[in-house]
Amino acid sequence: MKARYRLFLRRKSVYYAFDTTTRKYQSLETKDRQEAERLTVTLNEAGKQPAMNLRLARVYLQHSDPAFSSRTWQHVMDEAAKMKAGDTQKRWCRAMREKPFDLIRNLPVIETRPEHFIAMFECGTVCTNIFSRRLHNFAFDMNWLPAPVLVRKHWPKIRFKEKRGITAEEHGKILAGERSPEWCAFYQMLWHIGGAQSDIASLRAEDVDWQTKVVSFFRKKTGTVVQLHIGRVAEQILSDLPGEGFLFPNIAGMKESDRAKAFIRRLRLVGVNGVSLHSYRYAWAERAKTAGYPERFAQEALGHSSKAVHRAYARHALVKIPSLEDYEQRAAVRAALSA
Repeated sequence: MKARYRLFLRRKSVYYAFDTTTRKYQSLETKDRQEAERLTVTLNEAGKQPAMNLRLARVYLQHSDPAFSSRTWQHVMDEAAKMKAGDTQKRWCRAMREKPFDLIRNLPVIETRPEHFIAMFECGTVCTNIFSRRLHNFAFDMNWLPAPVLVRKHWPKIRFKEKRGITAEEHGKILAGERSPEWCAFYQMLWHIGGAQSDIASLRAEDVDWQTKVVSFFRKKTGTVVQLHIGRVAEQILSDLPGEGFLFPNIAGMKESDRAKAFIRRLRLVGVNGVSLHSYRYAWAERAKTAGYPERFAQEALGHSSKAVHRAYARHALVKIPSLEDYEQRAAVRAALSA
């Protein structure tokens, strides 16, 4: 029988196996000819007896890892959760309890086939797609998967719902319909600072430096420090809040989901749709871009380490680009004044 793989010596003295069926080269990652020949023989044997070689592979893998054949995806889920902390760990555990993951929960990792993941995608949501990628990659990085279940190009594309910021008109409606002074101040600080709802809800009086007019806090999601100068309006709002402890004592004691539900009820009463509490961050980014606020300052204020993430937040901003002629005229005026 004609061998499927042939041995070739290519650039930098590295040996390759040429697949006569697909007409593609596969690097053997070795410069030793004897080792390359053994690997080529193994590739050819694997093609002749795939079922037998799969059983042999399991025997070898089980010898190096006794739990390899019995490890289920539930074990992977539990171990991945141990690598996380705080709210991130809670989100992970909550996602792993979703129904689509029941399809693989008790399935041995070694027996997983592409159709198992595809079945999850068909009955799941965007969240299923995102967390299944993380779960799969964690198992592969831990060497619990001998090979990827799905190659990268076969994973379904992640398509989020369109997100936008709250407009000034909508923000006005929300404030007009809110009777609680604490909630009104909370919404206004979200508008002026652009922080995540948990970060703003956890603000304390000690986080405000009245001498420098700076509000500083650690982002709960990333642990990064945010230091932001406040304007006159925000200063007036903060001056009416408690002088010690939490600035929003009642809101600080609520769970994120409860704050989100309370906000949704408020939106229904005032007739605003398509936004959430997180939309205040989008609104802040859009306003900053529209006003010509330097991107590096806006990125620092929102706690974004990536420019790509920040630009995604501000992509709906309407920016009026001035003409080059105006800039040239201004430059000429400044040059004449300095002469």
